[in-house]
Amino acid sequence: MEADLRFAHELADAADAVTLAHFRSLDLRVEAKPDLTPVSEADRAAEEAVRSVVAASGRGEGVLGEEGGEGGGGGDGGRWIVDPIDGTRSYVRGLPVWATLLALERDGVVDVGLVSAPALGRRWWAVRGDGAWADGSSCRVSEVGRFEDAIVSTTSPGEMPAGWQALARRAWADRGFPDFWQYCLVAEGSIDVAADEALQLWDYAAVELLVSEAGGRCTTFTGSAPSPGEPFLASNGRLHDAAVAALRGQTP
Repeated sequence: MEADLRFAHELADAADAVTLAHFRSLDLRVEAKPDLTPVSEADRAAEEAVRSVVAASGRGEGVLGEEGGEGGGGGDGGRWIVDPIDGTRSYVRGLPVWATLLALERDGVVDVGLVSAPALGRRWWAVRGDGAWADGSSCRVSEVGRFEDAIVSTTSPGEMPAGWQALARRAWADRGFPDFWQYCLVAEGSIDVAADEALQLWDYAAVELLVSEAGGRCTTFTGSAPSPGEPFLASNGRLHDAAVAALRGQTP
């Protein structure tokens, strides 16, 4: 896995060079996709940079990207799942909370995940069976076992079900660390529960491995395995069943 992780960092470096060059540019071009979410020229350029490095590597892997879909590779080489800029809304407004998400999947299993947030000066990664890391230091989820002592977070509170509102009122602190960042903070043990109303595979593939390897747990709001287009819940594990219960309208 060491070679795979090194290559993930190489891909992140290529994406970072593109995204940082466009960040806070006064002439950045931004469009609305069919689902009305924004996409910038930096999103597309960063994904193309990743695709180019993968294609030139000779590793035989494909790419599934948010902007360009599936392409390249073939056979048993696996594929890189890429979100070139997670947090595009923040990116286009000049806020530093955005990242490139990379996950290496083989036979339906993600073995390597990496999150690079260059405007924050931070990078997180995980290798299946080898733990989770934040800027080169091992990270671990918290040991908090009561919601009264917990910090919870969601990207868009207005889109969350009533069960989340009840859970947030019970928590020691309710925060809004958006997009990838809240899941990285769960892996670091800084917050205890994070959730989004719906995520796609490129949104969660890397952070699911990161949280899991840090000792946490990720599911849908019903407790099933994460699935594209479904709600996503990550926790330190100790609070997970109670969080699922709350989201299902039961007493946590």
